[in-house]
Amino acid sequence: MMKLATYAALVGSAAAFAPAQTGRVSSAVSETKADLETLAAKANPVVKFFDPLNLAEAEFWGTSNEATIGFLRESEVKHGRVAMFAFVGYIVHANGITWPWPMTLSGEPFPQVSNAPEAWDAIPEAAKWQIMLFVGFLEAWRESQGTHYMKGGKIGYFPDFDAKYIPGGALNLYNPFPRKDIAVMSDEQKEKRLVAEINNGRLAMLGIFGFISEGATEGSVPALKGIISHYDGDVMAPFATSIFPSFPALN
Repeated sequence: MMKLATYAALVGSAAAFAPAQTGRVSSAVSETKADLETLAAKANPVVKFFDPLNLAEAEFWGTSNEATIGFLRESEVKHGRVAMFAFVGYIVHANGITWPWPMTLSGEPFPQVSNAPEAWDAIPEAAKWQIMLFVGFLEAWRESQGTHYMKGGKIGYFPDFDAKYIPGGALNLYNPFPRKDIAVMSDEQKEKRLVAEINNGRLAMLGIFGFISEGATEGSVPALKGIISHYDGDVMAPFATSIFPSFPALN
C-alpha cells in the first residue's frame, strides 16, 4: 500500500512539470509531445517545456504515447486539486479552526490540533472509513463516466452526478450554484482558467510538501521554521496506526 502511495505521489510530482492542457477545450483531447511543447509556454513562459524524465515520450502499460500523456495530465490535475484542498486544510487545522457543531452523533467535538496530520490521527476510525469510501466513490464515478482521459476524454473533467443515482438532483462540482457568468464563459476565458488551475495546483503541491517537511524535520524549510509545529507521527505512513493497524510491515 505504501509503495503504491509513494509511486502515485512520484507520478503526480513528475507530471507537475509537464505543461497544462490549455489550448483545447473540446470534449475530445488527444495530446502529443508537440502539443505539450506549444502549450508549455502558456503555462510557464519562463521555464516553458521541462521534462527531465522524458515522460512525454513514454508508453505506460503497453498503451500509446497519447494515452500515457492523458494519464499524466489527469494525474497532474488531480494531484493539484488535492494539494490545493490540503494546503488550505493544513492552515485551517494549524489555526485551530473547526466546525461549531459536534463531529460525531455521540457529541464528540472536532479535535483541537496544531497541524493537519494530528487531526487525521485524532479522528475516529469510522470517520477515516467515511473519508476513504467517499474519495473512492468520486474516483470510481470519474473513471466510469464518459470518454476516458486515456482514450481522448477531456483532461480534468469531472462528470455531473446523475439525478438517478444521487438523491436531490445532479450536482455540478464546477458550477454548483450555478453562476451565469461561468456558464457563458468563452473558450478563451476557459483556457486562461485552465492555466491558472494548473499553476495553482503546482504551487500547492510544493506548499503542502513544505508544510509536511517542516513538521517532520524542523528547520528543513527555513522560511517555515518556528511557524509549522512539529509532528511526532510518520507522515509517510498515515495508515500505520489507523485503518490498517494489523500490518506493521507497512512501516
